[in-house]
Amino acid sequence: MLIGHIAAATKTIRVGSGGVMLPNHAPLVVAEQFGTLEEIYPGRIDLGLGRAPGGDFQTMRALRRGLAQDGEDFPALLEELRTYLGPERPGQLVKAIPGQNSNVPITLLGSSDFSAQLAAALGLPFAFAAHFAPDALDAAAKCYRERFQPSEVLQNPYLLVAVPVIAASTDAAAQRLFTAPNNFFLRLIRGESLELLPPVDSMEPLWSDIEKAAVENRLGAAIVGSDATVQVGLEKLVNDTPCR
Repeated sequence: MLIGHIAAATKTIRVGSGGVMLPNHAPLVVAEQFGTLEEIYPGRIDLGLGRAPGGDFQTMRALRRGLAQDGEDFPALLEELRTYLGPERPGQLVKAIPGQNSNVPITLLGSSDFSAQLAAALGLPFAFAAHFAPDALDAAAKCYRERFQPSEVLQNPYLLVAVPVIAASTDAAAQRLFTAPNNFFLRLIRGESLELLPPVDSMEPLWSDIEKAAVENRLGAAIVGSDATVQVGLEKLVNDTPCR
């Protein structure tokens, strides 16, 4: 819904998902949804796909997922989806209408080397979730880069890295804003409700040393500060994660 809303309000930018957790959705439904978007906004739609369940036990039950699923069927689901988005194959009984032959570009999303290996083997773009798994970034980027196989989609690896970025007029102002995501991840590791709370002056009264270390580990790739500080941080990220 948001992709369609944003695409309708713009004329040239590409709009995509970040992303669709494929195990939670039937590949045919995803193909027809994104095929419809591609028909309405040709050449502007991207499909980002992840393999995580995207929720806890109660969420999976609400989505009617098999509770024993562990994401290992993701390659098969991806192949089925690509069948519906690509050219019709001889003897193909089920077709996505619309969607068939739309060739909506697919990017695989991941926070480990599983999707990195799969994206490399299929010659697809790969986006890494360093906004919550920064420790695995270097290994996943290296795996994708070294194992990449050229395809009809890409001749060279194409890596995207998601990191938290907070910019403000000063470093101090940005650090205060940064307490909001700190508080979010603190509530996450405590198993509490996950509404985004307003910034606070200091996190020190709110967490223990162990909780502080856990949250800082989750947000280790964050780039926080003034415009100049953020620019330096982004340039370092690009230099540290080359694709070639």
